[in-house]
Amino acid sequence: MDSLLFSPSAYQIPRVRLLPLREQPAYRVAHQASACSILELLAAVIGGSRQLEIAEALLARFGELACLSRAHVQEIAAVEGIGQATAVRLKACLALSQRLLETGSDRPRVNSPADAAGLVQAEMSLLEQEHLRVLLLDTRNRLLEIVEIYHGSLNAAMIRIGEVFRPAVQRMAAGLIVVHNHPSGDPTPSPEDVSVTRAMEQAGKLLDINLLDHLVIGSAGRFFSLKEHGLGFSDR
Repeated sequence: MDSLLFSPSAYQIPRVRLLPLREQPAYRVAHQASACSILELLAAVIGGSRQLEIAEALLARFGELACLSRAHVQEIAAVEGIGQATAVRLKACLALSQRLLETGSDRPRVNSPADAAGLVQAEMSLLEQEHLRVLLLDTRNRLLEIVEIYHGSLNAAMIRIGEVFRPAVQRMAAGLIVVHNHPSGDPTPSPEDVSVTRAMEQAGKLLDINLLDHLVIGSAGRFFSLKEHGLGFSDR
């Protein structure tokens, strides 16, 4: 008879079933999510009888949440026990957490380049392609919305100034801050970044929408403010 039928691992009781109710991930998340470990949070999202074992395999595969956040759905689904549906659910949870960091619930006020960078840096510093977004602000520099305009391999020729300002016109924003990332990790702006900034500032004057800054996001908490360095902005 096949010895695999009697393999101890084949009949191993799932760890979640050995835990008291109050120590199970779902119960812990429901009652005090902020005190849960990353393993417990992932297990609660994964669900099922082997949620803890699968969550451990997931962390072993990707190492940390930053790597998991960057992974494609198919890479996550390839981990044994995950599957496509659970991989999509995990990606959605990670995206929601990033969106919460970006927007918050009390319309943060942007008073400096560091304030603006702090709204997007956690996510944009991890992106493997270039993304260009605009932060729309009201007359008191409070955040209205963060809108993605482009992503992919960006260059100055493909950036249409009208597309950059369209969300600001639609939301009747008083000002905007343009943000894009450098996947290389070096936030130093290129000559094209400066020339595009100059064109956007001129368009903003015509539309009466103030271009407050253009930020380049790098890695390790680094960013570059073209306004602070006087690149692409004229004296008013």
